[in-house]
Amino acid sequence: MEQQAHIGLIGLAVMGENLALNMERNGFTVAVGNRTAEKVDRFMASRGRGRRFVACRSVAEMATVLRRPRKFMLMIRAGNAVDECIEQLLPFLEPGDMIVDGGNSHFTDTIRRTRFLEERGVFFSGVGISGGEEGALNGPAIMAGGAPEAWAQLEPIFQVIAARTADGARCCGWMGRDGAGHYVKMVHNGIEYGDMQLICEAYGLLKTLLGLSAPEIGERFRVWNTGELDSYLMEITADILSRLDPETGAPMVDVILDAAGQKGTGKWTGMSALELNVPAATLIDAVLMRFLSAEKEERLAAAQRLNGPAPVCTGDRETVIEDIRRSLYAAKICSYAQGFRLLRAAGTAYGWDLKFGEIAGVWRGGCIIRARFLDDIRRAFEREPGLENLLLDEFFRKTILRYQESWRRVTAQALLSGIAVPGMTGALSWLDGCRSAWLPVNLLQAQRDYFGAHTYERTDRPRGEFFHTDWNGDGAAVPIGQD
Repeated sequence: MEQQAHIGLIGLAVMGENLALNMERNGFTVAVGNRTAEKVDRFMASRGRGRRFVACRSVAEMATVLRRPRKFMLMIRAGNAVDECIEQLLPFLEPGDMIVDGGNSHFTDTIRRTRFLEERGVFFSGVGISGGEEGALNGPAIMAGGAPEAWAQLEPIFQVIAARTADGARCCGWMGRDGAGHYVKMVHNGIEYGDMQLICEAYGLLKTLLGLSAPEIGERFRVWNTGELDSYLMEITADILSRLDPETGAPMVDVILDAAGQKGTGKWTGMSALELNVPAATLIDAVLMRFLSAEKEERLAAAQRLNGPAPVCTGDRETVIEDIRRSLYAAKICSYAQGFRLLRAAGTAYGWDLKFGEIAGVWRGGCIIRARFLDDIRRAFEREPGLENLLLDEFFRKTILRYQESWRRVTAQALLSGIAVPGMTGALSWLDGCRSAWLPVNLLQAQRDYFGAHTYERTDRPRGEFFHTDWNGDGAAVPIGQD
């Protein structure tokens, strides 16, 4: 069979179909396959009819129609299915061929698969793709990982199909070796969790404290979306809040049960933050609130027995609304700052030379967290590539200082009114912790040394020298390594 296809795509669920259509529309011949051949036939008879697709009903057939070096892209469920597909491909692979995993695989699996295939002369690229179904069809954000030699082969395809920003930049880039692409995509999703939680808290405050209806809140969000909060998530939230349920005529959001689901990438982000000792409080709180929300029956029972204060709004109505807007923006800055601190820690831990300004640039379009202020983040890292904390950039430092009074008023009102806003309060506590020259954990270290001889450092000695006190004896502080 003639070797005519530029790339083979395995997995014709919605994301796979849309990505294949995107590639074909941009001039590439795509060999398409699926675990069940019937889905290939349906695709070729419907959305693929008359287009530059080559139908393949087995991986053996796909191997014969791809140009060398051959590129097999997997758009399948993460986990064992990826390993099973790799095993099916192995007999047909040659040195220089590459497998591209475009799903939401865990980055450690990507590292393992990269090493396994490189031993056989085959490249493996874990590629994060963000933007949902629409993005896959019309231009996603693409975060590629793997060997640079593989990226040289993939870049001509991915750069063409990726989203484009208003200034013409493509939202596509190589993040680094092995699992770097999937790790960056995972952190993107963790930030997405934080963003969504903070927007929901702002919605809850406007609804509970001020009594605004869903359409009224939607209109406020629409206006907010024209300013510094401009983002895809704000845009769709305004649209959601304006929709009415065709069955009842009530706001659509009011007939949706308050029990959130998840697919795991936010949890992975939180777990990685804990493993790398990064205090990503807002991202972790967002995951925990999804867990709590899912306990709907338990919450209903507790609501009958655990009384709290009635919500009371104090202050001028428009001032409170503006305070909520400012709180949302300030907490959002902290959420992104935590995400980039996690990326920095991971780069050090896994040997990736991550370019934070470039990552912010890739996130400016196509992806779920695309937002106007990513330009400000990109410029911050361009000014200072070694920036340890985004809040120390002059632009963000001034914004936080300007908005923190509003932020503190809002969180205080929420707490006094018994309204749960863990994203906003957690981000504020994180900020206060970051800016504290002293924290009361000196007592914690004493406690640890008392019950477990875990040692401590002294304020009057250089960092790195450790001591232990004989708390039940004479109380002497003994340097570790000495009697």
